Amino acid sequence: IVYTGNASTNAITGLGFKPDLVWIQNYSSQNQTARMQDSSRGVTKSLEPAYTTNEATESGVTAFGTDGFTLGSQQGGYNSSGASYVAWCWRANGGTTASNSEGSGTSTVQANTAAGFSIVQFPNYSGDTTFGHGLTKTPNFIIAKLISGGSNWPTYHDAWSSGKACFLNKDDAEATSSHFAHSGTGNPVSATTFGMGASFAGSGAGIAFVWHSVEGFSKFGSYVGNGATDGPFIHTGFRPKLIFVKLVASAGNWWIQDVGRSTYNPLNKYIAWDSDGGEQSGLDVDFLGNGFKVRSSSGDLNSNDAIIAYGAWGDVPFKYNNTF
Repeated sequence: IVYTGNASTNAITGLGFKPDLVWIQNYSSQNQTARMQDSSRGVTKSLEPAYTTNEATESGVTAFGTDGFTLGSQQGGYNSSGASYVAWCWRANGGTTASNSEGSGTSTVQANTAAGFSIVQFPNYSGDTTFGHGLTKTPNFIIAKLISGGSNWPTYHDAWSSGKACFLNKDDAEATSSHFAHSGTGNPVSATTFGMGASFAGSGAGIAFVWHSVEGFSKFGSYVGNGATDGPFIHTGFRPKLIFVKLVASAGNWWIQDVGRSTYNPLNKYIAWDSDGGEQSGLDVDFLGNGFKVRSSSGDLNSNDAIIAYGAWGDVPFKYNNTF
C-alpha cells in the first residue's frame, strides 16, 4: 500500500487485512532509511533493513488495525509531511505467539501456515542450533537479524550456493557464511526447523522472517539473465504484486518493484532494500497474469548468463481469495 505522510497521527487503511509485519520505505526522498515493525516484538519496536543498527523504540507504527495500521508522529522513515511512502505488509497470526521446541533450541513463533510466512524470535544460543519455524514446508527464503549487537542481516535463499549467504543490508555477492550453515551441512532448513550457526552464536537474541512458496500466492527461485531487452519470462503461476531480484555471484542491489508505485506495464520504478537512495526508474518489467517478463538489459536485473534470485507475492491469486 502507498500513502502520504502527515507528521501526525496517520491511519493507513485499505490494506484489506490486519498486518503482522509492516516494512515501510520513503520512496520520494533520499537518506530516509526503511523501517520494519512486527506484532511479535510489538508496536514502536523498529529495525532498519539497510543498516546494522540495533532495535530502536520509535513512534512509528503505533497500532496494527484490521484494515491497515496507524502511524505516530515519527517522521523520516515513517511519516514526514507530504512525503510518499510504500508499505509492504504480511499477515502472520494476529500477534499471537507460541513457544516452539521442535529444534534443539526453543523459539517463539507466530505463523500463518496457509500463507507460508512466520515470524520467529530466537534466544541467545551457543554453537550450531536449530529452531522451529512453525510452518509445514521447508522455507525458501529467510531474513535474520540480532536485535542488539549491530549485526548484519544474513539471508537464506534456495539460490545461494551451499554454505553461502547474501546480506539484506549489502549489495555484495554471496559469500561464505556460518549464519545459517548448521553443522556444516550448508542446507540448514527443513519442514520444521532452520539452523543458526556460529556467526550469531553467543551474540544475543534475534528475529527471523521466514517464507516458503505457496502455489498461486508466492514463489521463490532463480533465473538466468540473457543481457537483452527481450529478457527472460519467469513463471510464478499468479500475477505478482511485489517482486525482488538479487544477483547471486556478483554485486547487485536488492531491487524491488511493486504495483503500488507502478500501476501499468512496463513497471519501471524500482527501489532498493539495501539502500536509502530513494526511488529510481528505468528497469522495465511486465507483471503478467502468470509471472513476470524482464524488459531490461540491466546487469542487476538481466546480466548475461548471471544467476538472479527472486521472490514474488501475488496480486489476485488464481487459486485463493484473501483468506490468507
